[in-house]
Amino acid sequence: MNQEVKDKGIYDTNTWAFFLMLCLATLTLLVVKKTFVENETTAFEILDQRGEMGMFHAINALQYLTIPVVYLFKFTIISFTIWMGCFMFGYRITYAQTWKVVMISEAIFLIPEFLKICWFLFVFGDYNIFDIRAFYPFSLINFFDTETLPARAFYPLKALNIFEVAYWFILVYGIHTVAQKKKNIAYAIVFSSYVLFFLLWLGFYAMIYK
Repeated sequence: MNQEVKDKGIYDTNTWAFFLMLCLATLTLLVVKKTFVENETTAFEILDQRGEMGMFHAINALQYLTIPVVYLFKFTIISFTIWMGCFMFGYRITYAQTWKVVMISEAIFLIPEFLKICWFLFVFGDYNIFDIRAFYPFSLINFFDTETLPARAFYPLKALNIFEVAYWFILVYGIHTVAQKKKNIAYAIVFSSYVLFFLLWLGFYAMIYK
């Protein structure tokens, strides 16, 4: 009897329908952050009074329009890295399945964006644009004084956060669920491919940043 393996839950979702929902959710959060958080800072108020906001509106529009492109590029690179790890460990999973796992796992990063908006709207008062760009919920950067922190350390310390770590484990769960094999091999795949390259990238960034 050639019976398909057990139901894969969210991983049976239509890929492009989920991609569209992810883009729309990201767009919504970005618009809210730009409108109600970033544009309310003193710097933006001064530019608005001077009539010099045109360039920033154009940049914002470009950010909105490029969301799908950025996601496609990011998912393609990460999926290829993990798919090669699957191939090395003999895990039978297609590139399209890996791409879907990566895409669905990305949804975890909507949470910190939502928390960031809530933080500046309801908790942290009298902020400036530097405060907004330096803040990332539950990240290592919150343990340092950002005013004295070297510029090269900002991105790595923001990137190392609880949501990134959760992303690793969601990837493991996704690979395990889709391939229907032992979870310990899925851990080995994700940590020896994506996690390893992610940490190497952070180290490389910190070294070359000027």
